[in-house]
Amino acid sequence: MAPEPTPPRTLLDRVKSSPSRLTPSDERLLEVLLGDPMRAAMDNGAAISSRAGVHPASAVRFARRLGFAGYPELRSFIQESLVQSEGDFESPAARMAARLARAPSGGLLDSVIDSEIAALRQMRRAVSDDDIAHFAQRLRDCRRIFVFGRGHAATLSALISLRLTRSGYDALDLGAQMHQLPEALNGLTNRDVVWLFAFRKAPALVGEIQAIASQRGALTLAITDRQAGRFANTVDRHVVVSRGAAGESQSLVVPMTIANTIILELAAIDDGRSIRALDAFKAFRASGKLSTTLL
Repeated sequence: MAPEPTPPRTLLDRVKSSPSRLTPSDERLLEVLLGDPMRAAMDNGAAISSRAGVHPASAVRFARRLGFAGYPELRSFIQESLVQSEGDFESPAARMAARLARAPSGGLLDSVIDSEIAALRQMRRAVSDDDIAHFAQRLRDCRRIFVFGRGHAATLSALISLRLTRSGYDALDLGAQMHQLPEALNGLTNRDVVWLFAFRKAPALVGEIQAIASQRGALTLAITDRQAGRFANTVDRHVVVSRGAAGESQSLVVPMTIANTIILELAAIDDGRSIRALDAFKAFRASGKLSTTLL
């Protein structure tokens, strides 16, 4: 039996698979839809037709020519394409537009909260206490911790590096060392841990750092979402978690919750090292030896 044909996943795929030829009006509509994905996900058929300079009913006829029941169904298809980052509209702005279009009128905050709650519930099923303990034990027993993330993950890696340093651990945020990255990585040894964060598409640099860690014998710990994929080299522990379904807010709360729990677990198993270091840091900050503007 022949395999089922793959259904069109982008607007251009839908156009190519349509048995009907595009009219000049259709071509102007298609240009408008592809040229401004944010508005394509939010405007109605009349607005799209007006922007294309065609008859108000042209958008409806165009949608039906592509096999949709009407323009609202075509718009839903575009929104799905946006949030899935498929072909036509692979951009953060387009994904945001689709999420805005899907949020209930006047209920954007509720929509985001509901997405966060759903993502946290999924995290509970995806991350085990053993994962948390494994991360904490590796961090406790290593010589030095190299933390790295790019994009949205960079903010989290900077925060985690700061918290580990205040807890008495030798931690380095590689993202803050981009101008001296070769020098920093040259110091990697088999007694070190590299802690990586990657969301959506893992930048090539993340894989390159992981490969260097593998060559040097350093352990790699990773927290990524499902879109970031897998690593080519061996990872000591890799936690893969959903940050939200397509069309939902892509949570930063989920990876931050995992990281904060690891640091709490670390404090529970390091024989008071974290607590003593935090007390010492608090006392130093209160000593007045540095300007309060720096602290």
